[in-house]
Amino acid sequence: MKKIINTKNAPAPIGPYNQAVLKGNTLYTSGQIAINPLTGELVKSSIEDETKQVLENMKAILTEASMTFENVVKTSIFVKNMNDFSKINTIYGEYFNADTAPARETVEVGNLPLFVNIEISMIAIK
Repeated sequence: MKKIINTKNAPAPIGPYNQAVLKGNTLYTSGQIAINPLTGELVKSSIEDETKQVLENMKAILTEASMTFENVVKTSIFVKNMNDFSKINTIYGEYFNADTAPARETVEVGNLPLFVNIEISMIAIK
């Protein structure tokens, strides 16, 4: 049986999906974008701020599932401009220990929901 994970500390879904689904010990998150859950506004002042908001949203979802970034085994990063990779990577590195960081792919895409610059999804295991 799957358990739906939703928290008010991350943005509400903008479509027919949930923030995450826990199946057994595995958590599958939906892609998160840089919506501030307190204001409902997009954070787009810089790619660094946008990345930080995405990861803070993800942190809230992990916390709701009684997990941390240490539980994450796989991330998928979708970016609008691969030239932002090093800036994104710097912020991303603040959330993960380099020695235990998850597997990851980073893919440049044409567009993302609400025309943001970054979206991240994760898989975590308890």
